[in-house]
Amino acid sequence: MDVEGGSDGPGGSGGETVWRLRESWESPVGTLRWDRLGPRDGPPVVLLHGTPFSSYVWHEIAPALAAEGHRVHVWDMPGYGASAKNDGQDVSLKAQGEVFAALLDVWGLTGPSVIAHDFGGCVSLRAHLLHGARYRRLALVDPVALAPWGSPFFRLVAAHTDVFGQLPPALHEALVREYVGSASHRGLRPDVLAALVAPWTGDAGQAAFYRQIAQADQAHTDEIQSLYPSMDLPVTVCWGAEDTWIPPVRGEELAALIPGARLRTIPAAGHLVPLDAPARLLAALLTFLGD
Repeated sequence: MDVEGGSDGPGGSGGETVWRLRESWESPVGTLRWDRLGPRDGPPVVLLHGTPFSSYVWHEIAPALAAEGHRVHVWDMPGYGASAKNDGQDVSLKAQGEVFAALLDVWGLTGPSVIAHDFGGCVSLRAHLLHGARYRRLALVDPVALAPWGSPFFRLVAAHTDVFGQLPPALHEALVREYVGSASHRGLRPDVLAALVAPWTGDAGQAAFYRQIAQADQAHTDEIQSLYPSMDLPVTVCWGAEDTWIPPVRGEELAALIPGARLRTIPAAGHLVPLDAPARLLAALLTFLGD
């Protein structure tokens, strides 16, 4: 099997949690880092992360999909992870949907399967419904897709980003650690939590953290919510049974709006399903991709 990426790809080797994206693209809103792994002739699968995360949330799922023969594409949205973080940068859901549609063209993908978590769900939906991105299949994992959304903490920070942005670095990092950790039901390993938090530290990372919250606007899901019944492709909705960020009832509501969509509840998993229950999620995704 001809493998590009593989054990030396973004997942590191020997089960390590090292995650490096080796490729870049100059998007309209800043340099975007990306990578791919798996056989060159494998069916393409694209993974989208959410906020305040990065493609690292897929560091267990991506190599497993590649090992099953899929050509897996991963990327950090502008303003996230290893991608550029700039003052004045547009990191809104509107901009990310446009960037994703353009990125598929850069990759030459006309009908990949797409798997999207959290904000990535809205990004994938906007690219499909508003910008003509075509998918073979779409799996939405605890997506931001229906109003209302945003945890009480998220709304508090969004209303006072100027104040939170002035926190001393140590207090800011502690806040981010607690916030990210609260997305997990089972608790994150220290190395995994550190990898998720690291992009938000330092001057650029701290500013970027509050920038993406300040630009989060429910109008960008309101704009497409009425279009869900028009979708005409296989869709599965996966939801962590213990998600405290977005209640599982949202999964039932979303699946009911999309014709033919199936809801799969993942037990013993919180909002960070790819990290809380990677084996269960992988099994659901492989079944869906193979249908």
